[in-house]
Amino acid sequence: MKRFSSPEYFLILLAVASSLSFSVWHALLNNFAVEQAAFTGREIGILQSLREIPGFLAFTAVFILLVIREQLFAIMAVGLSGLGVALTGLLPSEYGLYFTTVLMSIGFHYYYTLQQSLTLQWIEKSRSPVVMGRQSAAESIAALVAFASIWVGMQYFSLEYQLMYLAAGGIALLLALIAWMLFPGFSHSVPQRKHLFMRRRYWLYYALTFMSGARRQIFIVFAGFLMVEKFGFSAANIALLFLLNHVINALLAPRIGRFIVRFGERLALTLEYAGLIVVFVAYAVVTVAWLAALLYVLDHLLFAMAIGIKSYFQKIADPADMASTAGVSFTINHIAAVVIPVTFGLIWLHSPAIVFLAGAAMAVVSLLLARLVPLDPKVGNEVFINGTRAIRSRA
Repeated sequence: MKRFSSPEYFLILLAVASSLSFSVWHALLNNFAVEQAAFTGREIGILQSLREIPGFLAFTAVFILLVIREQLFAIMAVGLSGLGVALTGLLPSEYGLYFTTVLMSIGFHYYYTLQQSLTLQWIEKSRSPVVMGRQSAAESIAALVAFASIWVGMQYFSLEYQLMYLAAGGIALLLALIAWMLFPGFSHSVPQRKHLFMRRRYWLYYALTFMSGARRQIFIVFAGFLMVEKFGFSAANIALLFLLNHVINALLAPRIGRFIVRFGERLALTLEYAGLIVVFVAYAVVTVAWLAALLYVLDHLLFAMAIGIKSYFQKIADPADMASTAGVSFTINHIAAVVIPVTFGLIWLHSPAIVFLAGAAMAVVSLLLARLVPLDPKVGNEVFINGTRAIRSRA
């Protein structure tokens, strides 16, 4: 029992709760919005913009930590996200869906900000990539359960949207309550700074985080759209791709974590971005549906390598900076979410290939940044330039 009262299992339980409820919300959203709330492209565009605003404002988490312990805040964030999901089916109107989406998104984005902060504080540096890999695998397993439950529930039992949303949100609330009751309050070895700041010596981490957010938008917004628009993938085909992605991630994410522990963040990120260059260029020219699907799966798999950015930061950072920097970095990651979908959507109308070639250019920039990660990152050895260690800034 002592083993299951560890911080690692607390974090995995919350990861499962968040992933399960969000996966149901995400999988049902488009159909629910059209069938129950009579959404058109205008309303769904507004909803998606509203959904990203809490991610952009994730830096405000540091102010809430002035009055709430970080562990309790994480539990409350998962519960808030679950509440938003549970209420979704009960408010099938334009403004009702806007309200529940924002409610869900506030909890969702605060939780993932705190997940990173708590992982980097509680888990020792030598194990953090492995633990983050296990969290990613747990999230994928929870998503698989969510997708399978939706398919069985709708195919064989004709379950209503309201019941599925209520069940998913209710389970998240229940798991958050279990996390509160079952696990003790874990201590922090280093008190966290409760104010906003950006440090000059973290510039490479900020840059990698920003580029990672940009790459994420190309995948989320345009790769899936390519499957539907160019190759005519049905909703069932897309669901199968989701399932395949999560099966592969559940199997490989822990192994990727162990790879990072053994070979380091620099090699892992180099492989990720080199692979992305190939994937994005291939997206621009692919003409065969099965090859496009293979690229989509490979693209998603490369996401798991991004945990190297977090473990790199853990090694170079002042331990007291974890909570505040997690909020700042989440905001940096979401800057691209505000700009890229709209801007690149206009470019898409002219040439989808240009969108993916721009994604390849972003991957090139990320690759150059990844090569600046030292082989042995630590305080005082944050950036590797021209074969020598960069001089540490005290800022």
